[in-house]
Amino acid sequence: MIDNQNTIVVIPARMASTRLPGKPLADIHGLPMIVHCWKRAVEANIGQVLVAAAEVEIADVVRAHGGDAIVTNPALPSGSDRIAEALSLRDPNRRFEHVVNLQGDLPTIDALSIRRCLAGLVNEVADISTIAALIEREEDVANPNIVKAIAPLSDEREVAFARDFLRRVGPQHQPPFWHHIGVYAYRRPILEKFVELPVSPAEAERKLEQMRAMENGMRIVVVRVDTVPLGVDTPHELETARRMLRKS
Repeated sequence: MIDNQNTIVVIPARMASTRLPGKPLADIHGLPMIVHCWKRAVEANIGQVLVAAAEVEIADVVRAHGGDAIVTNPALPSGSDRIAEALSLRDPNRRFEHVVNLQGDLPTIDALSIRRCLAGLVNEVADISTIAALIEREEDVANPNIVKAIAPLSDEREVAFARDFLRRVGPQHQPPFWHHIGVYAYRRPILEKFVELPVSPAEAERKLEQMRAMENGMRIVVVRVDTVPLGVDTPHELETARRMLRKS
């Protein structure tokens, strides 16, 4: 059973973004972007919410807005590693059994998508759950920057196990295609095992961290959601997020 008491949402954040330096503190209508993400996680109401910050200034901002944050080693190579360290520091007694990894650059994500990601772990044989939305435009299918979750989802089937994750689809792949959204729910032992594994061949080739899980026999379930949140990586995307979140 997935209980709010044993679930935590952890949001990794660091200042050293190549294309948008200081990204977590970028202002969106008077609130730093990381605070918007924290608010979306709180709205999901699935458990405690913790920001795993690489720098003290991120943690200070989150705390100033009423959130919970912990400072982690800035040299950690990935968000997954940052989340694992934050858990080991905050919860050495292992109260939390389910961990949701919510990226700190998704200020427009809706709370339902976060809840649906966690709900994928209701399937007892799933190790990891993630989410995806239907790709409706051909140009998005062809775009290698949009990762496709290959899974037998449909209007009638909302949950299915992932068969692959690809940047480019070939003639052997049949539509519909699903836009993978990089939000994950882990069973805690799986997360701890994952961060100890070396980078896998497909992970290195495709620049997709989830391939490490796939190539090590971890079972990833994909849950269908209705919308793709805007990932903010550039000044242009930041302006788009400001427009989307403009108060009426």
